[in-house]
Amino acid sequence: MEQHYSFFQGVERNFDKAAKYTRFEAGILEQIKACNSIYKMKFPVKIGDKIEVIEAYRVQHSHHKLPCKGGIRYSIDVNQDEVMALAALMTYKCAIVNVPFGGGKGGIKINPKNYTVFELEKITRRYASELVKKNFIGPGIDVPAPDYGTGGREMSWIVDTYASLKPGEVDALACITGKPVTQGGVNGRTEATGLGIYYGIREACGIEDDMKALGLTTGIKGKRVVVQGLGNVGYHAAKFFYDNGAIIVGLAEYEGGIYNANGLALYDVVAHRKSTGSILGFPGATDLKNSLETLEMDCDILIPAALENVVNASNADRIKAKIIGEGANGPLTPEADEILGKKGVMIIPDMYLNAGGVTVSYFEWLKNLSHVRFGRMDKRFSENQNATILSTVESLTGKKVTDSERRQIQHGPDEVDLVYSGLEDTMIGSYHEIRDQWIKLEKKVDLRTAAFVVAINKVGVAYEELGIFP
Repeated sequence: MEQHYSFFQGVERNFDKAAKYTRFEAGILEQIKACNSIYKMKFPVKIGDKIEVIEAYRVQHSHHKLPCKGGIRYSIDVNQDEVMALAALMTYKCAIVNVPFGGGKGGIKINPKNYTVFELEKITRRYASELVKKNFIGPGIDVPAPDYGTGGREMSWIVDTYASLKPGEVDALACITGKPVTQGGVNGRTEATGLGIYYGIREACGIEDDMKALGLTTGIKGKRVVVQGLGNVGYHAAKFFYDNGAIIVGLAEYEGGIYNANGLALYDVVAHRKSTGSILGFPGATDLKNSLETLEMDCDILIPAALENVVNASNADRIKAKIIGEGANGPLTPEADEILGKKGVMIIPDMYLNAGGVTVSYFEWLKNLSHVRFGRMDKRFSENQNATILSTVESLTGKKVTDSERRQIQHGPDEVDLVYSGLEDTMIGSYHEIRDQWIKLEKKVDLRTAAFVVAINKVGVAYEELGIFP
């Protein structure tokens, strides 16, 4: 029987499992674990002919580095415990991928589908003004981003509200990330989390010893993948796997799931859903009315990329995947971790795997602070240098390259090229930090615990170096 843990208690439980493998005393560990600042607010907004009181939150989990960083979600299920848990995960996530932020998170308790665009704008702008009033937002204080139920549109409303309340602040654009590119955003941010999931799982699948232990070959090509969630994260994760030779055998959304052991044509599924409003009924696929059934279908890699706690004590023993890549935040309960661990399933934890979003948000924040687009200073210089080198090689060898080869060799990096490169380097380096810790602990723990150890060590050292413990 599964013991009930709140989301935040589940995060604390995982923290405590890892803390005993660190050298820090109980007081420092307690400080790392605690949420530093919790702002619960209620504000009135006129919706139609009535006044509606909106409940909202912003949590700053850790101030060991500033600013704090984390998304804002719009969901009727938003509550303080959930926001605290997500803020805590952001602290550890930022530490793992070496992004210099403390963890934060925000949420507004609404169903965005129940409001017009104009009403959503009013709610969003009022929320932003509340954050400004209490000093809970700013380029060096707390930098939100999109999350479940929000996107570039909401971020542009927030940055505009912030700038209007802080006239003359030259770095105002850096108060939030995930903005449209035209409003100071960065190319590559939209697909960043899904691409990071691909890079992370690809790196894990490239290690021969680990794959041999799972009975799998190395590499992504030919691996059978099930993805739960076709939102921004799940779609882009599926897209990069599909484009790189994986076989998408199962897809799930809130209306149900579809499965085809021979593979699904991802872009056709997306077109089918766009035309019919559902992934169900896709030609050649088996319909699963309960989307959670899709998680239990036969595959090599399972990517839950929707909501938390979808794999738990009630279904973990029926999971057939050899690798689970946590695309969502907290999709596995602690009990599921234990059950799957005993089965030998490799679980690549959310606090590492879905860190692509915050990594590229960091790049956007840097872009806003520097006031220059990535690649602007060196793109043409690189192209000219590459052309000179190529010309020299051709003259020395007497051989000419083709036009397509010439374009590829001479190409200087655009902003999106640099963003992808920086994200790829981050995900590769961070995975090996976690795996090295796992090896150091003689594989007696799972990758999640190893990731927590890595994060706790970094945050603990930061607190020590701040000298706040006399």
